[in-house]
Amino acid sequence: MYNYKTPVSVLVIIHTPDMQVLLLERADHPGYWQSVTGSQNQEETLVQTAMREVAEETGLDAGRYQLTDWNIQNEYEIYDEWRWRYAPEVTRNTEHVFGLLVPEPVPVLVAAREHLRYIWLPWQEAAGKVFSPSNAEAIRKLATIRSNEHDGNGSEAP
Repeated sequence: MYNYKTPVSVLVIIHTPDMQVLLLERADHPGYWQSVTGSQNQEETLVQTAMREVAEETGLDAGRYQLTDWNIQNEYEIYDEWRWRYAPEVTRNTEHVFGLLVPEPVPVLVAAREHLRYIWLPWQEAAGKVFSPSNAEAIRKLATIRSNEHDGNGSEAP
């Protein structure tokens, strides 16, 4: 029996203090760039899912850096080409957005099964390069979040 994916996922925007953003090129779809993303496993919290996906896709230990739940949820239609991974009645996914702050553009070890290569780009370029609208929106949100941190408005921001 096929073990279907859960229609709950994480999107992790890995970025530096000066808003360089890590992007990965999909192995199953060359030219499709994205941030770290992946489905939640049974018995996992969303934070555990984010940490696992970061480790699997980049080799980075998210526990060594600042991982923040941005409290953003996106619900979207699952792309037809990936729908077979889910139970037949499942057509929508709920994505939870996290940020991972690293001190500088660090080298990563891409999972060859999943990605071809990686690049670090300024946030504006990264937002324009990703194929997923929710990924682009999350990267654009990074600029607002970082700007709020520097305003010293007292709010908790990633």
